[in-house]
Amino acid sequence: MASRAVLLLALCVLLPAMVAAIRPAKNPLCVKGRVYCDRCRAGFETSATTYIAGAEVILQCKSRTSNEVVYTKKGKTDSSGAYTIYVDEDHADQICNAKLVSSPHPECREVTPGRDEALVILTRFNGIASDDRYANAMGFMSQDVAAGCAEVLRQYQEFDNEN
Repeated sequence: MASRAVLLLALCVLLPAMVAAIRPAKNPLCVKGRVYCDRCRAGFETSATTYIAGAEVILQCKSRTSNEVVYTKKGKTDSSGAYTIYVDEDHADQICNAKLVSSPHPECREVTPGRDEALVILTRFNGIASDDRYANAMGFMSQDVAAGCAEVLRQYQEFDNEN
């Protein structure tokens, strides 16, 4: 009798728990971001910034303990320079970053220092109700400074002097 109770308990409790653990999430997490071309070589987005279609981005998650890459997924920007990468698994105990891979823009291929990757939190257990996760914009710099950039940067300087 006791063995039947244990078997029944295993079928009712353990089996559904195991199935839930190996089944992918119904609603994947959705990593969204943009890739830009810094035409003024300012190091940040300005009004002269353009967005790059066809840029390659990779999402990488590393183990917190060994720093070993345990998950990767590639993405590509659309015509507006935006990308979306869907992630089915929860990566709560990992450090995940969206990273620039390449730019198809012939005059905008140099990575902007400090803007080549963006931290992304990929877990449902952090208080965020949405499935969307937004990565900071990442950028490349043009080889030459575009015309009109002196005026654009002057506007930022004037705004800074007002405060």
